[in-house]
Amino acid sequence: MVTVDTKPDPELTSSRKRFARRQWARRWLAWRRLLVVVLLLLLAGGGGYAVYFSSLLAVEGAEVRGLESLTVSDITRAAEVPIGEPLATVDLAAIERKVSSLGEVRSVDVSRQWPHDLLIEVVEREPVAVVRLGDQLRNLDPDGVIFGDRKRQPGNLPMVETATDTDSDALREAAAVAGALESAFLATVDHLEVATVDQITLVLRDGRIVEWGSAEQSDEKAEVLSALLSREAEVYDVSVPGSPTTGPSR
Repeated sequence: MVTVDTKPDPELTSSRKRFARRQWARRWLAWRRLLVVVLLLLLAGGGGYAVYFSSLLAVEGAEVRGLESLTVSDITRAAEVPIGEPLATVDLAAIERKVSSLGEVRSVDVSRQWPHDLLIEVVEREPVAVVRLGDQLRNLDPDGVIFGDRKRQPGNLPMVETATDTDSDALREAAAVAGALESAFLATVDHLEVATVDQITLVLRDGRIVEWGSAEQSDEKAEVLSALLSREAEVYDVSVPGSPTTGPSR
């Protein structure tokens, strides 16, 4: 009679268990990769929906910076801030165009301020003179741009007087001259007379006169004039800054 040993071989059993574990590990690795991909897709889809379509990241308002003469309501009214729209889809360039339409605005930058606001940063035009157009007093900036209104001539800005108030070339030349002057000296100028673009005269509040010539070399002329004003005179001629002169009343 032959006896068969039916006891399991411990080494074989251990080998089978190791094989099963390896198989399970491989299957789990494959499923885990698939699960990660599915989760990433779900997160991306959910995140995209939250950013672009839901109200979770909607516009609630706008912060405005850089204002001096304008008010926050002036800017937000012009910007037409799209309250309730997803912040990610707001057309920033369109808002910049709307705000730039305000005459007092020189430049504007609009950006997103997550999670719920817009940031509107404004650079306003700075007046260097005023000009009378009909019955209105308007501001003039260094680039010759007319903007805003004045009820009266301010004490720190000169008036620009031209043959015709609508002469844009004359206004640009006068603005270039005024823009070259330091604010402290500009406040001492009563008005600028522009006979032609090459014949600009500054009349100071104390009656002294500065023959400026054209707007060319205005920065150099301003430096020469600053030194020249230490001399007592009624007329200062800096039209040729390399050869300035002083003299009695013209």
